[in-house]
Amino acid sequence: MSYYQFQSETGESYGSFQVFQVLPYESVEEELAAGFYWWACFPGCLPDGEPFGPFFTEAEAIADAQDFE
Repeated sequence: MSYYQFQSETGESYGSFQVFQVLPYESVEEELAAGFYWWACFPGCLPDGEPFGPFFTEAEAIADAQDFE
């Protein structure tokens, strides 16, 4: 589980998001499938919405979060 900051087009940082991994043995039918996910979330706080994913790698999840507007 890692936290990152969103980057604006001008390179300014704002907000934050968390990337986490769901392992195959943790995946349960009707819940999250195995893979990497991200959601808007400040460290120590509850997430702001549903997770986005799954992605094959953490880098793909980070790239998707940075493209989200």
